[in-house]
Amino acid sequence: MLLTVEPDGDVPIYQQLRDQIVLAVAAGVLVPGDSLPTTRQLAADLEINMHTVNKAYDLLRREGLVRLGRRTGAVVARGPGAGPASAQEVGDWERRARTLLAEGFAKGMAPPEVLARCQALLGEFTEH
Repeated sequence: MLLTVEPDGDVPIYQQLRDQIVLAVAAGVLVPGDSLPTTRQLAADLEINMHTVNKAYDLLRREGLVRLGRRTGAVVARGPGAGPASAQEVGDWERRARTLLAEGFAKGMAPPEVLARCQALLGEFTEH
């Protein structure tokens, strides 16, 4: 898996890392049990601060997608087919989805267009 960052982009680097790892899990590139690079290694590879990687990994841990252990490092904990999400995970996801959907609507996208685009994007993950 190749992670890249845009240091001068609008999205914080830790969020870029988190988002790319989530996309890799959803696409099946990363599966439960896969190890992620160590914090130090990823920071060195991307020439970013180690604390930035820690922040991304901790966010993934709080979201239940990654387990962090002293001996094992960061390991993918969940993925498609790993069982149903908890009520709290669903609620957290719905809050983020609501904001994203509201953003599209506020920018003038019609509800049918928003729904069609969501279905098309979801199809990218369910086709394999």
